Amino acid sequence: MNKKVLLTGISGYIGNQCAVELLKNGYFVLGSVRSLSKKEKVIEAIKKEIDPTDNLEFCVLNLLEDTGWDKAMEGCEFVLHVASPFINIEPKDESEYIKPAVEGTMRALKAAKKAGVKRVVLTSSIVAMLKDADESININYNSWTNVSAKNVSAYARSKTLAEKSAWDFIKNQNDEKIMELSVINPGPVFGPTISGNMQGASMGMIKKMIIGKIPMLPKFSISMSDVRDVAKIHVMALENINANGKRFIVTTEKPYSFKELAQILKSNGYNKVSTKLAPNFLLKFISNFDREIRSMRAFIGKTYNGDVSSTMKTFNWKPISFEKTVLDTAKSIESLI
Repeated sequence: MNKKVLLTGISGYIGNQCAVELLKNGYFVLGSVRSLSKKEKVIEAIKKEIDPTDNLEFCVLNLLEDTGWDKAMEGCEFVLHVASPFINIEPKDESEYIKPAVEGTMRALKAAKKAGVKRVVLTSSIVAMLKDADESININYNSWTNVSAKNVSAYARSKTLAEKSAWDFIKNQNDEKIMELSVINPGPVFGPTISGNMQGASMGMIKKMIIGKIPMLPKFSISMSDVRDVAKIHVMALENINANGKRFIVTTEKPYSFKELAQILKSNGYNKVSTKLAPNFLLKFISNFDREIRSMRAFIGKTYNGDVSSTMKTFNWKPISFEKTVLDTAKSIESLI
């Protein structure tokens, strides 16, 4: 019998790729969706990469409700907790992000602990590692975002608080059978979509760039991620003995700017792409009225460099080249527009 993994958020961009990676590695996947109406679309997407045969089932879970969590954990050796709210617009009420992120993480961990799950791998983000978010920084696995700092987005707060609550839960276990935790921290995630879903912020941005809908680019640099790398490290972290109790940055080896991303597209025939930079003061001013830009306000004019050396060493892994990521993303989008 294949080892059973509960994968929350299987219908999402990262969740889809995690399912493929799990199936390729011989696991039995129980994927959670908010509604079973999403099931056929998920199967269709996964079949483009691998035939799930009898190794895929679905359950309904909601980050804000207790129903179904205990049942979903039955017989699972591992949990990949990928589900989390993400909208690239600063919400009017930040609890829209924070409540499901923190409560959903705690529901997953409590139910996993109760069921005797061996290890949980949690999807976090490098936005949980930005320190005070007011300066250019080198990010490593010891970095934490100061949630009280000025300009910290609701999304960054939600990811930081959810991840911190997970580590606190793990630290405060007081019985003999200790459940293990590994955390994956990607940057902005690009790479091909297998479901045709382009709702993610990063995919949406490249789509707008390709069709010429972004006349000017924000000036900042950050270590970026390929969805295929993110999924691969999630799955490798399930049983790697050196992954327990650690956070793993899964990004490019150096930061890239959106101008560099645009130049890769432009030099590969995407002629509507603009490489003009928006003045920082203009973006900061517009952010007072535009909630999408407000969510990026903390990054404007800065460089965030993620240290991936421990991830590369632990998993004997090398990130996919950024050029390949960008071009594969563009190709994937092009086939859908």
